[in-house]
Parts: sequence; C-alpha cells; structure tokens
Amino acid sequence: MVSPTDRDSREAAGGLDRAAAILDAFDATHRELTLAALVHRCGLPRSTTHRTADRMLRLGWLDKPEDRYRIGQRLFELSGLVPIRHELREAVLPFLHDLHAAVKVAVQLGVLHGTEVLVVEKITGHRPMPMLSQVGGTIPAYCSALGRAILAWSPPEAVGTALAGPLPARTPRTLTDPDAVRRELAAIPDRGWAIEREEGNIGVSCVAAPIFGPLGEVVAALSVTGPSAAVRSERAGPPVQLAAAAASRASSRR
Repeated sequence: MVSPTDRDSREAAGGLDRAAAILDAFDATHRELTLAALVHRCGLPRSTTHRTADRMLRLGWLDKPEDRYRIGQRLFELSGLVPIRHELREAVLPFLHDLHAAVKVAVQLGVLHGTEVLVVEKITGHRPMPMLSQVGGTIPAYCSALGRAILAWSPPEAVGTALAGPLPARTPRTLTDPDAVRRELAAIPDRGWAIEREEGNIGVSCVAAPIFGPLGEVVAALSVTGPSAAVRSERAGPPVQLAAAAASRASSRR
C-alpha cells in the first residue's frame, strides 16, 4: 500500500519534472512557442503540457500574451537571487565595464558548468554580436577562451570531464583532438591568458583570463570577443589579465 504522504510526494515530484521539461523546451532560438511546438519540444502529451503550462502561467513561471508561451517574469525576478549572479556578477561587473570601455568590443563573464561555460554576464555596447551566447546560455569549454582560461587552472578531473566526450568542430579551425587542447591549456599559465581564434565562429576571436577565489581557486573567467582583426592577443591579453586580476581581488573580498 502506498501511503497518502508517499503518493503526494510522488505527484509533487512528477509535477516538478513536467514543469522542468516545459522550461527546458525554451532556449535562445526558441524564446516563444505555440502549444504545438511546446508539446513537440518537451515530449509530454498534449493534455499534460496544456494543463501544466496553465498552472505555470498562474504561478508566473510562464507568460502568454497572445497564442505563444514564453518564460515568465517571475523566473526572471528569481534569477537575480542566484548566488552566481547576485554575488559574482555584482563583484565583477564594474571591471567588465572598465574593460569594455578600454577595448571597445564585447566582454563576457562565464563559469564552468561540466563540459560547458555558462555565460553569466555580457556587455556588447553599440556593436551587436548575434553569434554570441545570451546571458544564461552555454558554450563548449574545450573550444572557447573562457573555458580554456578556467580549465588551465582547474583540477585534472575537471579537465578530463570537459575533454571526455566528442569534441565536434564548430569551424575548420576548431581544435578537436584532446591532446591538442591539453597542450593549449598547458601554455596558458605562462602566457597569462587563453586564446580562441575563429574556433567558434569564422572571423571572430576571443581572449580570456581567469578569476580566482579567496583560496586561490579558479571560479570564473572574463573575456573580450570581437572581429579577429580587432582582437589580437598581444594587444587584448594584458588588459584582460589586469581586469581579471582586479575582479579576483574584488570577488575575494566579497
């Protein structure tokens, strides 16, 4: 016999799983979804999707101004309470602005999340760069300067995890051999910054440096990204490294 308490717990867990499936249906290229598209992307039955989405509308987790669902404002409000955004972002943001003013190209802040880098903040100014991930989006760690800047100072197990699976080529320039990526990582500490030259997008290059916590552990990285002609490592590297060092001190104090 299943007790009422156990049954209620299972139903609650099932409801959360269904809500998670619906939220996972949204991404940077699917910001608004019709019911049919939501059903297709979340993999739930149509009646279940409709019922769960209606409940999420009442909670403010979803919004539906017309005939399309989108992420609700309540989740945006709650996202500001996540420690990585509230603490790390607040500590580093002034240095991101200083760096952007100095280099005049996009700057980003990212943290390692398994095999990917989660973009915590981005400043592009008046120069749009649609190829960059949105805040909250992810990029592969193995072929991004942000990821390499973090992995170069990470424990071996973190590096092994990031390089364990397939490393698909995003452009003809992408390093896809784990040994080649490891050699690149080994060169970063002496240089002081990581380099990614047209491995994610042709014509776009990136330079990044690590941000350290109070115990000397790497906690994040910041980067500059822009047209390859404008982002040269010998010019961009020193200001990125200085900004990261200042951000490290500010983050450690908090």
